[in-house]
Amino acid sequence: MNFQKRYTNIGKSFLFLMFIVLISTVLSCNKKEPVFDKNFVHSVYIWLNNPDNPEERQLFEKSLIKFLNTSKYAKTNFVGTPAGTDREVVDNTYTYSIIVTFSSKEEQDLYQKEEAHLLFIKEASSLWNKVQIYDTIGLN
Repeated sequence: MNFQKRYTNIGKSFLFLMFIVLISTVLSCNKKEPVFDKNFVHSVYIWLNNPDNPEERQLFEKSLIKFLNTSKYAKTNFVGTPAGTDREVVDNTYTYSIIVTFSSKEEQDLYQKEEAHLLFIKEASSLWNKVQIYDTIGLN
């Protein structure tokens, strides 16, 4: 009998816990106003001279990673390659995509003149034939 009572209490506790989880889930589903990032975003697309040359890619990546690791101003960094998505509006011709964020345009201006950035350009610019940049600021 004691076992049956304990089993019933465990069942009631489980149902109560499930009820709390259900209520929490329903309450968290309320739509909230989206929060937009207000950072300055510096998007760089680079076309290497010889994108199929693994040695040149390695040189480029080594210089790039060294630069991004030593930049005083870059807040966040992303380095990628084309995803290979096949849609008419997608450009997959570049070799590397670099996205760096800053707290402000002023910090981005300082980044343009910092030693780490200038050294990267000196070390790696002979490896590329085209650079396209898109600078954007967040919506207020």
